[in-house]
Amino acid sequence: MTTTMKPTESGTAFLTTTVSESADKIFTLEQRDEEQRWIQESSATFIQREVLPLTEAIDHQEPGVLPKLVKKAGEQGLLMIDVPEEYGGAELGLLTSSLVGSELREASFSVAFGAHTTIGTLPIVFYGNEEQKQKYLPKLASGEWIAAYALTEPGVGSDAMGLTTHAKLSEDGKYYILNGTKQWISNAGFADVMIAFARIGNEKPSAFIVEAHWPGVSTGAEERKMGIKGSSTRQVYFEDTKVPVENLLGEIHKGYKIAFNILNIGRLKLGAGTVGGARAALGMAAAYTTERKAFGKFISEFGMIQKKLARVAAETYAAESEVFRTAANIENARRSAGNDTEGAFKAIEEYAIEASLAKVHGSEVLAMAVDEGVQIFGGYGFMQEYPIEKAYRDARIQRIFEGTNEINRLVASGTLFRRVLKGKLPLMSLYPAIESRVRSGQPLNNAGESIPAELRDAVNALERAKDVTIYSAMKFALKYMQALENEEEFIEYLANLLIDLYAVDSALARATQAVRRGDENSGTHVKLAQLATWLAFTRLRSNLDQMIMTNSAEGDVQAELQFVRSYVGDYLLNGVALQRELAAVVVEKQGYPL
Repeated sequence: MTTTMKPTESGTAFLTTTVSESADKIFTLEQRDEEQRWIQESSATFIQREVLPLTEAIDHQEPGVLPKLVKKAGEQGLLMIDVPEEYGGAELGLLTSSLVGSELREASFSVAFGAHTTIGTLPIVFYGNEEQKQKYLPKLASGEWIAAYALTEPGVGSDAMGLTTHAKLSEDGKYYILNGTKQWISNAGFADVMIAFARIGNEKPSAFIVEAHWPGVSTGAEERKMGIKGSSTRQVYFEDTKVPVENLLGEIHKGYKIAFNILNIGRLKLGAGTVGGARAALGMAAAYTTERKAFGKFISEFGMIQKKLARVAAETYAAESEVFRTAANIENARRSAGNDTEGAFKAIEEYAIEASLAKVHGSEVLAMAVDEGVQIFGGYGFMQEYPIEKAYRDARIQRIFEGTNEINRLVASGTLFRRVLKGKLPLMSLYPAIESRVRSGQPLNNAGESIPAELRDAVNALERAKDVTIYSAMKFALKYMQALENEEEFIEYLANLLIDLYAVDSALARATQAVRRGDENSGTHVKLAQLATWLAFTRLRSNLDQMIMTNSAEGDVQAELQFVRSYVGDYLLNGVALQRELAAVVVEKQGYPL
């Protein structure tokens, strides 16, 4: 069991903490210990040797191929990372399992692996009683049994608490009798056990551990999907299914706690997987640019191709930085709670905003990476013979999985305001000083000598953007008060701002760290962080403009725009030159430059 602990920052600290201070606290990939590096490399080797050679068989759902690979992953110890040692696990923690998740590459296998290890296994890890843990976890950790998670229902979609599957206690009090239909259940075609949710009476849902071979459990045909074709996705039917009362998971009527808490972890792990997917797509594209010629030159020599390579690399760097920063914070907070399950999930909930931001940003960076990848391949990218075509299709689901990106934007902004109202986030107390700075046009210089000279302009631009985000968000939130939840466009603009602020803050803190410790690749870190900031800055200003123009009183729009635009200013950078420099490194490395 890895026991190394790093300093942990509080949730949403990126909004109110300077980059210089964050760089002293946050975890970055460069801080992995030897055990974590070895496990990550072992995962990559397993995928390369065992999974990728079977990509075509997986995609065509050849019978038995995918469950056999999941079981083989169990034999290699890859399914036990989050399971406590006393139940046959390795208990290496969320950070290590996120590192593994970033190496999975083949999307259908990744879905099966994630459904098993995260949403299928973790509910028992955290909420199972001793008997349940002893009975199920050793089988799940070894891969002897494969797990699924049965929450979603037809017609319910993102409104998970609107489910209609119901459970009734039998007359002898020995069983809960389940009836209902679940939809789009990953691993349903070969799962041995499911975490299923149902209502007892008219109360909030409860959770149950259901063994798939029990009478009354059946599945529909495999869904015909756009992507992740090799993963099993089916409806699950419960028809008078007898579930022993001892298989109630957690407290009665409190299944929603399990659903929401596990989803926070699922979102974070999905973010790690999308980062790995973006790296893989960039690798395909970079290699192709040195093989394909047009007009007598390799296409890697063309400026517009270089622009694509560099931008995908920079956006991936930012997403990678925030994902593993969040994973380390959650893991450290969870460990600090010891064996107290409720305490552990309160600690995890501290980073619910960051988990949602990492999921949204990671999935949207992956979408950009595969889209630009197809474009670089040109007509060949549209052909099934080339793997970028499959990557493009497989990536689309990531913006829907684990709560749609729209839902996650609502979660991020809504959680932020709830924390402000409860006094857990001091934006109200900070607001007067920030308002004074914005209206006087006198931003603080937060990038002193502790920030590397080449990053100071980027850091100052970011800190100004934080100020105006807090200024505008608080100003309009006070305007809407209790009706705020109806202003979804405002909530979306704010979520977009939070996404870019967190990603850039993470990238700049990581690059600062690299320079401070004299990393041999510090120059590349700096370039990636600079370009990530430059790209985000345009989006930040656009979302601020839209927030002001659509939420200010008509007579105040011009004045508010003037205040904010003047304060946020510019981040001056020769983006073209920087893109060319970064693209050269990407081409040389045949992929992600770190």
